[in-house]
Amino acid sequence: MPWLVKKEEAFFDMFERATKNLSASVEVFLEMIKDFKGLEKGVQRLDDLEHEGDIITHEIMDRLNRTFITPLDRDDIHAIAAGIDDVLDLTEEVADRIYLYKLEKPTPNLIQMAQILHQSVAEVSKAINSLRDLKRPRRILDYTIEINRLENEADMVLKMTMVDLFEKVSSPLEVIKWKEVYESLEKAIDKCEDMAVVIESVVVKNA
Repeated sequence: MPWLVKKEEAFFDMFERATKNLSASVEVFLEMIKDFKGLEKGVQRLDDLEHEGDIITHEIMDRLNRTFITPLDRDDIHAIAAGIDDVLDLTEEVADRIYLYKLEKPTPNLIQMAQILHQSVAEVSKAINSLRDLKRPRRILDYTIEINRLENEADMVLKMTMVDLFEKVSSPLEVIKWKEVYESLEKAIDKCEDMAVVIESVVVKNA
């Protein structure tokens, strides 16, 4: 039944496009926050990538609605696609706030959290793209374990960041601005962990 194989592969192909687009977005984000010199250009580029991500998400959902037999549980496909979209939206949100709030320069903690997001997205991408071959569950679970470790690391960095913020920044308005930026960035990393949970569920269901 060639039509069935084609439909199955289509979901994995679209996931691959979505993760590549997300990875490109996080790369842009990481570069733009290193010195804040290319903020406007970076924000514009992220807006383009976010739009492309919306198109891919729509294609996945449309395919899901039109496919009778799917290669993975329908809810899992939906959750993975939505998770990728959420991480991309939150990344763009952080970039927008940095630009609109006219924050002057990056902090070491901001860069560290952006690097954790970058690493998390890399592991998420590997885990999602490995779903094509569920005969190697150990490899997929190793990716999800690393995503969980990175999320725990981000939690610790956020806690230390909040301490520094309230102790060292005297302006209440600046505190509010930076707090929103850090918390949105941490939410993006949390979404990566949410996808790891879904991926682990997929592995268990297909064991």
